[in-house]
Amino acid sequence: MANEAATYDERLRDLEAEAFRTGRTLAEHSEQLATIGEQQRTAFGNIDSLADAVGAPGDRSITQRLDGIERAVGTMGDAIGTMERLLVALARAQGIDPDSVS
Repeated sequence: MANEAATYDERLRDLEAEAFRTGRTLAEHSEQLATIGEQQRTAFGNIDSLADAVGAPGDRSITQRLDGIERAVGTMGDAIGTMERLLVALARAQGIDPDSVS
């Protein structure tokens, strides 16, 4: 009985450590996505200024085109985050440590 309790406690500690590592990894990815988003906004702003100076009359403005691209990139980032959380949950449900898979 004591051996089973020790095994259970050890498994619980392993799961807690795994959850912490996964949370830390997700937080790091979230910070990186935020940084990339800021860099993209800055770049789009610079491109927008240049494109407005040379845009063709009657064309959809570069601002509108870049806004569409930015929305698509943001949506992809959200989808990637959702997929990552789903894959981590599926791996855990099958007893796989996501941090040990390369």
